[in-house]
Amino acid sequence: MAIRVYKPTTPARRKTSIVLGSDISNKKPEKRLIKSKKRASGRNNQGRVTVRHRGGGAKKKIRLVDFKRFNFDDKAKVIAIEYDPNRSARIALVEYDSGIKSYILAPEGLKVGSVVVSSQSKQPIKAGNRMPIKFIPAGSMVYNIELEPGRGGVLARSAGASVYLQSVEGKYAQLKMPSTEIRLVKSESMATVGRVSNPDHMLVRVGKAGRKRHMGIRPTVRGKAMNPVDHPHGGGEGRHPIGMKYPKTKWGRHALGVKTRKNKKASQKMIIKRRKKRKRS
Repeated sequence: MAIRVYKPTTPARRKTSIVLGSDISNKKPEKRLIKSKKRASGRNNQGRVTVRHRGGGAKKKIRLVDFKRFNFDDKAKVIAIEYDPNRSARIALVEYDSGIKSYILAPEGLKVGSVVVSSQSKQPIKAGNRMPIKFIPAGSMVYNIELEPGRGGVLARSAGASVYLQSVEGKYAQLKMPSTEIRLVKSESMATVGRVSNPDHMLVRVGKAGRKRHMGIRPTVRGKAMNPVDHPHGGGEGRHPIGMKYPKTKWGRHALGVKTRKNKKASQKMIIKRRKKRKRS
């Protein structure tokens, strides 16, 4: 895969880029593994807006991706590598020896014709193979990791993501997250060897507002461009600073650099080291 930068034929095209889909198979999605997606437009079950600046966008179908892979010791052959509009990573359509077809998260380097397996016993350390963490050697990169055994992978599922397995001691394994956080996970939890596909996704420049609207993201108005009645940052003459010690949300809460994790959360004891705070330039 590579990044393609468009020629600046118009001001909007300048510096706009895309990820080339040379790794994607020329195949339509598997009909039995897709379903319709209802547009929420940032609203909850009561119809209230809980996420602002959402709405519109291109129509999408949900791909039923298997994050558990409970077909143990049943070899799966990769039929196709497909694009999924609902996630940044590529997905792979696999067919098991039993004849069952399924979508899985594709690791980097997986190709059509490759064979992968999910097992509760030790398997070759090969990209796409899934097994309990206790059977994976320290120093390996893993993704789609379970927090609780049997509940399906929840960690490291986006494009290019991977977690560094530092050590396995007894009931727990020590993992270093992409955020630099170090935490414990049960060694019985399943994980997939490798790194999630499409790592170049983070290098894409959207380039123009219209493309953002296709993604279902609506315009965001700056608080300092509003009136005082509409936002804490609003008001003033001309271009002015926010006039406060720290940025606030529309409702007056701290906006940046605030810890949002609850100290009394049950899983707090599993975190050995919190992530490093990024310095703002």
